Amino acid sequence: MGFGLLILGVVLWWAAHFFKRVAPAQRAAMGNAGKGAVTAVLVVSIVLMIVGYRATDFIHIWSPPSFMVHINNLLVLIAIWMMSPAAKKGLLLNKVRHPMLAGFKAWATAHLLVNGDLASIILFGGLLGWAVVQVIVINKSEPDWTPGKPGTLAKDGMFFVASIVLMAIIGYIHGLVGPSPFPM
Repeated sequence: MGFGLLILGVVLWWAAHFFKRVAPAQRAAMGNAGKGAVTAVLVVSIVLMIVGYRATDFIHIWSPPSFMVHINNLLVLIAIWMMSPAAKKGLLLNKVRHPMLAGFKAWATAHLLVNGDLASIILFGGLLGWAVVQVIVINKSEPDWTPGKPGTLAKDGMFFVASIVLMAIIGYIHGLVGPSPFPM
């Protein structure tokens, strides 16, 4: 049952995000109510992914080497920074078209590197696949893109420091509800 809920959660995540692109007329007809409906489906998908992931039996696929924890943490830190306002207000990410999706891909990849069980591969692989396809679909449907006005390196530094603090908080909470992401 756990795998079914997990897969359903990943499928609903994809469906909610692609609804506007696959059925634009239906989404437009929903007006502002459509935003609420999509948000509700996303919340349900996240709940299903969490419940499904926790309910699955551990099926070992591979054993990640211990140094992957450090690579995971570096990628997650980069992901948090990429998902921050640094892309709009900083200098370094100014020419990255999809910084949030790039950060999401880094986050998913990081989790694939340190989790060698089937449920993790389904969850993080499914979310990584979504982010890759999302970038492709956006780029094909909106080929013209111009970066905004670049910000400052000081803003990049500020958001990077904030990302370190946020990662420490997330890591602490992660350790309370599951395995600690920080090596002992």
